Parts: sequence; C-alpha cells; structure tokens
Amino acid sequence: MMKQGKLLSVFLTAIIAIIALLAIFPLFSLIISSLRPSSELMRNGITLSVPFSQLNIDNYLYIFTQASNYWGWYVNSIIISILSIVLCLFFSSMVGYALAVYEFKGRQFIFILVLLILMVPFEILMLPLYRLMIGIGLIDTYLAVILPTIVAPVAVFFFRQYAAGLPKELMESARIDGCTEYGIFFKIMSPLMLPSFAAMAILQGLSSWNNFLWPLVVLRSNNMFTLPIGLATLLTPYGNNYDVLIAGAVMTVLPVIILFLFFQRFFISGLTVGGVKG
Repeated sequence: MMKQGKLLSVFLTAIIAIIALLAIFPLFSLIISSLRPSSELMRNGITLSVPFSQLNIDNYLYIFTQASNYWGWYVNSIIISILSIVLCLFFSSMVGYALAVYEFKGRQFIFILVLLILMVPFEILMLPLYRLMIGIGLIDTYLAVILPTIVAPVAVFFFRQYAAGLPKELMESARIDGCTEYGIFFKIMSPLMLPSFAAMAILQGLSSWNNFLWPLVVLRSNNMFTLPIGLATLLTPYGNNYDVLIAGAVMTVLPVIILFLFFQRFFISGLTVGGVKG
C-alpha cells in the first residue's frame, strides 16, 4: 500500500509539473519575444525558439527612456487597482459580514439579490452605469472606473460565506465588555478574516489590473488610459509599435506576481475556509 501511495504521489506530481510547464510556456515565449528586435518580431512573429544571437534589451531601454505615455498608463493602473482593492475589501467585507452574523428583516432577500446580480453579465449593466457616470460628471476620471467595483457581488458572497464560520461567542463576549458593533468588526472579527481579505485582494487586484472594457468606455484622454487600453492603442492600421507592446506586456505582469507573492500564504486557506463554511 505504501508503494502504491508513493507511485500515485509521483504520478500526480508529474501531472502537476506538466500542467505548470504548459502554463509557463506562454510567459516564456512573451519574455523571449520582448528581447528580440521589433523587425524580427514583424518577420517571424512570437515563437518558442530562442535566437540567442538576436536577444538584447533595446526594447526595455526604449520603455525606460522614450515611452513616456507607457509610464503614465502604468501609474494610472496602479492607482486604480490599489483604490479598487482597498474600497472593495472595506465595503464588501462589511456587507458580507452583516449578512452572515446579524438577523434582520430582509436579510435572505438581500442575499438572493446578491446571487442574482452575480448571474447578470456586466455588459447588461454597462449602459445604465455609463449614463450614471455622465449624469454625475465623472467621465474620464479615476472614480468612474472605481465606483462600480467598490461593492462587488462575488466579494460580498465570499465574505458572507467566510464570516458565517466565525465564532459568535467572541461577539457576545465583546458586547459584554462594552465594545461597539464597529469595534467588534474592526478589532476582533477583521483579524480573523485576514485569509479572506488576502484571497479577495488577489482576485480583485487581478480583475482591476486586467480590466479593459469598462475603462475603455469611461476614459477618453490618453493621459488617463490604463495599461490594457494604452497597450491596445499601439496596434493601429498605420503601424504597430511592437517594441513597446511586447516589452510593456512583460512589465505588466510584475505587479500581479508581487501581489500574489505578498498574499500567497493566506490565499489557499482563505479560499478553502470561505468555500466550505456557512
């Protein structure tokens, strides 16, 4: 039995290694292509071959010295992503927590509404949201991109499931000691919910960083563009600036990797506990 268990473990490890390699190949190809001359890219496209004699860092030097618009887009994406993460975690966690631990009239109805909104494609909501942004004068601003995401249904659902598994005895003890409801949430329950905050920070960060459609609708000036929109503008019928496009795409991966490395120790436990409790 032990031998069979070891063989099964080796087999599963090999399968996971193969899947990991398949997932890494596109990134590897992108990095190699970013080190190739733009003329070579135009001639042969993105390939898995490694032409060592042609590799150089000219594309990255161009980004750091001449592509001023790129860094403006980068800063816009960072600002929007950070604000989206912070506001979404703050408001969504409070809504999910309230739905999980408090008994009040209409609680189940509100939770059903959250589930229903999860099923509605964003494209259906986009036109009403766009008209709303015009009405309140937020077109071509950071707030226009951020506001629709500050209470995300998926985050509310996740926090609700996680908070439902928290020990209610701590709340009762805190109330006896004179702690307010806000104090209970911020001082006692929030530290217990750190894994869920980390998991949602990664998911919300990825969603905000890669968001293309909604920023494309509400942002109009070049200096307000985010990275996905800015990089898309480099592909035109009149010429394609591949030296910035490919190297810039590689640079956009770095914040995502940093975000995951920063929260990875909480990520799996947050998803696991939030998915089974409640």
